Amino acid sequence: MPLNPLEEAGRALGRLGDRLRETAGPEGEWIADQLDRLQPQARVRQEDARSLEELQAELDSLVGLGTVKEQVHALVAFLHVQALRKQSGLSEVATSQHLVFLGNPGTGKTTIARLLAEMYRAMGLLRRGHLVEVDRAGLVGQFVGSTALKTDRVVRQALDGVLFVDEAYALAPGDDRLDFGSEAVETLLKRMEDFRERLVVIVAGYPRLMRRFLDSNPGLRSRFAREISFPDYSTHELVSIMRRFVAEHEYALETDAERTLRSILDAVPRAEGFGNARFARTLFEQALNQHAARLARAGLDSPTLAELQTLTDADLRAAARALGEEPSADEAERGLFRRRRRAP
Repeated sequence: MPLNPLEEAGRALGRLGDRLRETAGPEGEWIADQLDRLQPQARVRQEDARSLEELQAELDSLVGLGTVKEQVHALVAFLHVQALRKQSGLSEVATSQHLVFLGNPGTGKTTIARLLAEMYRAMGLLRRGHLVEVDRAGLVGQFVGSTALKTDRVVRQALDGVLFVDEAYALAPGDDRLDFGSEAVETLLKRMEDFRERLVVIVAGYPRLMRRFLDSNPGLRSRFAREISFPDYSTHELVSIMRRFVAEHEYALETDAERTLRSILDAVPRAEGFGNARFARTLFEQALNQHAARLARAGLDSPTLAELQTLTDADLRAAARALGEEPSADEAERGLFRRRRRAP
């Protein structure tokens, strides 16, 4: 169905406003604000925005992350009380809202950052409450002077929302080679101060490397007063995540397949770099490929609904092999897996 002409015009105005915020400086921001008021769908977006209670309910519904949820709830409660104190004419406790997320890949850091951005909006701390995700490539230029321009552009895009810098440790490589990452850090620190009422920055990455990053510049520790650690998921939690993937896409795991899934996940080392939920998603996607290949080999022109939906033990085993997990010859019957040796 084609869009209503007014909706099309509103979307065009929104894109133009975002572009002006990124490139045109303070004057561009003022024009973008005026364009926002002209958008016919702007009021609807505000009405559709989720309440703090709805956002907290979504947070609580996430698999695992018990300590993370506790820390987010505590942060939200603190900010809410400070807002109430301000409304009552009492002094606020000056504290940095910028955060450090420590954890391996796939532990929910981006998901929590997005929920926090919306929570800040729901509490009236940020006007837009959007999330801008960026990494080193989005901040660091290749030539002298280009890094500050790139970082400024990203900051202006994130104003009135949250800037999420993933793998932030890459901005401080830790060697003596000429690198523009330090310029990006200096520019970001200055803009965090310039826009302290309009910008929240979250830096994220591996715990060990992020601590080195925070020590690389004297201003970083003072700007990022709060750290939230994201633990690796347990096997039980990863099975629950896999079940969600399966149900969401209208598949089902047979009983033997779920036992095999647990064996695969138990055997994967929980070392730095473990993919967590990303590994579970990749395993699920590989299982879908193996399921399709199995049906094709069987020559089923008209498979039953159950055959189209059911992921079997064989599908999971083949998916594990495709990801470098190989059942040992003497352990295959018990469903135990070891990591396949890769050629050097």
